[in-house]
Amino acid sequence: MKYKQWNCFYIFLLSVICWSSNANAQSERQKAMYMEDVDKVNDLTLDSLEKVRQSRVAPGSTRRGDHPVLFLVGNSTMRNGTLGNGNNGQWGWGYFAEDFFNKEKITVENQALGGTSSRTFYRNLWPSIRKALRPGDWVIISIGHNDNGPFDTGRARASIKGIGIDSLEVRVQEIHGCDTTYRPETVYSYGGYLRRYIWETRAAGAHPVLMSLTPRNAWEGDKVQRVDKTFGLWARQVAEEQDVPFVDLNELSASKLELFGKEKMNYHFFGDKIHTSKFGAELNARSAAEGIASCHHPKIAFLQDCLKDVDLPTVEVKREDGKPVVFITGDSTVKNEDNDKDGMWGWGALAHEIFDAEKITIANCAKAGRSCRTFLNEKRWDRVYNSVQPGDYVLIQFGHNDVGAIDSLKERAAIRGTADTCHVYKLKSNGKYEVVYSFGWYLRKFIQDVREKGGIPILLSLTPRNIWKGGKIERRNDTYGKWYREVVEQTGVELIDVHNLTADSYDRLGEKKVRAYFCHDHTHSSLKGARMNAQSVRSGLLKSESSLKGFLKKSK
Repeated sequence: MKYKQWNCFYIFLLSVICWSSNANAQSERQKAMYMEDVDKVNDLTLDSLEKVRQSRVAPGSTRRGDHPVLFLVGNSTMRNGTLGNGNNGQWGWGYFAEDFFNKEKITVENQALGGTSSRTFYRNLWPSIRKALRPGDWVIISIGHNDNGPFDTGRARASIKGIGIDSLEVRVQEIHGCDTTYRPETVYSYGGYLRRYIWETRAAGAHPVLMSLTPRNAWEGDKVQRVDKTFGLWARQVAEEQDVPFVDLNELSASKLELFGKEKMNYHFFGDKIHTSKFGAELNARSAAEGIASCHHPKIAFLQDCLKDVDLPTVEVKREDGKPVVFITGDSTVKNEDNDKDGMWGWGALAHEIFDAEKITIANCAKAGRSCRTFLNEKRWDRVYNSVQPGDYVLIQFGHNDVGAIDSLKERAAIRGTADTCHVYKLKSNGKYEVVYSFGWYLRKFIQDVREKGGIPILLSLTPRNIWKGGKIERRNDTYGKWYREVVEQTGVELIDVHNLTADSYDRLGEKKVRAYFCHDHTHSSLKGARMNAQSVRSGLLKSESSLKGFLKKSK
């Protein structure tokens, strides 16, 4: 009896050892098959599917008549969070993709979701898109940031690395409160999932497009880290194998970010090294559109015909050989109605009185009512930035509209001061979210942008207001004046102190005479006041070391 008991125990022990050995072997095999996240950056957790269904548009619901729909398949770099509205300061590029497509020809649906991999998207979200596909539709697939980690535990979202036809049978652990269940699933390679998207898109009569991943905020020496040996390579290989248009989004965006440098690249991301800010998301959306526009695959012609606004916005300025351009940016004190001799004027309209038009071209890009923040948000700064060439000058003068309520009223104020800070605000006018920076941050960005293009930035302090105390005109040297000086110390930018130069002149004239230099209120200049401010710019340049003074008119 004892012999039989020991024999049974021995058999049991042997089976345990064999099971353990097989389990270890299986574990080692799995480790060899999945991709490790070398940057140790975690993406967003997959939102509950029920919440997703309530928050995202139903696939195909934006279709207009018989027009096609462009479906976007991706993760948080394409759609961040369930709502995708930037309430955490992070944006996916799919939010801005529709800006580059003519809605009269095609509608864009961002069906991406944070936390998904090629595998989990295919399992959980793709079926409803596949059902909504119609002949002539388009599907852009750019996914892979989350195709790493374990196959059957945790988030269980890894695909097998590469593009092979191998598969793996797993039992996915799912924890429901105190209960744990196991769900069988067949896991395919990254390339295997891409093929399934392609096959099923074509089966519906629609057209697939593959894109590589967006870049991360990671550097290898002086180069932005690429995915050209992993996901980028695999997506390209599958595209060639399946004769599908391919856009190397990773390369397009990474090459731009390299030109920016590490400091500027940082604010294209928010919170970590993978999720983009609005700046980064807009950059990736433009790269995607540019990639489609330049793609030579014959099957993408219709999608190219649906594109719009792919060319960079620029300032309309007539360039002449040997003549630099002086771009002037600012608010109503720089550019106003500028046509009625008894109306409101900005000094930029009189820039021709101080600059020699035979030597330099003037481009007054200022706009009434704008602050640093709104000048940037409305893409007015982008037009200047895209137009600057080496040797050009950019005059930067803001301040009158940069204080007040940040999230209400005109929603144009910046955070006071010059700290490198920002905050996510929910705007009261439309419920949208915006990351707002400090006044100094916006100025530093403008300065950096101009230098990046080989231009010469010059900071101008704001014009004084017609407010008097004790027989002297108001000076804001303890706020804006202080902030200008701090930016000068931080960046080494040239400063023309228009504020104090004009204020000195007004003090000499006296309060009664100065009334003629303003129009309608205490801020906006009359023609006479605009001419005074222009002469202050001239006087300040003459006293400076700036090379721009060489382009001033000689005094008569």
